[in-house]
Amino acid sequence: MKKDFAIGCLLAATMATGSFAATTVLTAAPTESWTVTNYYKQAVYDPKESKIGEIDDVLVDKSGKITGLVIGVGGFLGAGEKDVIVPFTAVKTAKKNDKWWLTLDETKDELKGAPGFKYDRASTTWVPEKK
Repeated sequence: MKKDFAIGCLLAATMATGSFAATTVLTAAPTESWTVTNYYKQAVYDPKESKIGEIDDVLVDKSGKITGLVIGVGGFLGAGEKDVIVPFTAVKTAKKNDKWWLTLDETKDELKGAPGFKYDRASTTWVPEKK
């Protein structure tokens, strides 16, 4: 009886482990997926191909869906730069001269007028800037 119980426990553990491993590893990359590096630290342009800024962070919700992009706007070499958050769906991709471009239907001046955010290390999240 003890032997049957031990074999049953071992079999159950093996099945559970095998089931767990099969759901945590993909055997192929998901179709239509991009890497975060296609966005992170990439330049963003307005419709007239003027550079708006650069993506400083990619915001992801608890389910893993990308919800927003933090764009650093203005300033020079990071000094005086303002971080704004735009919805992920607002940034469009376009291919030009064999290079992927990120575009946004906003101008740099419009984004400079938007609410700013700063990264709070204590809460590990972006919070509104205090004026």
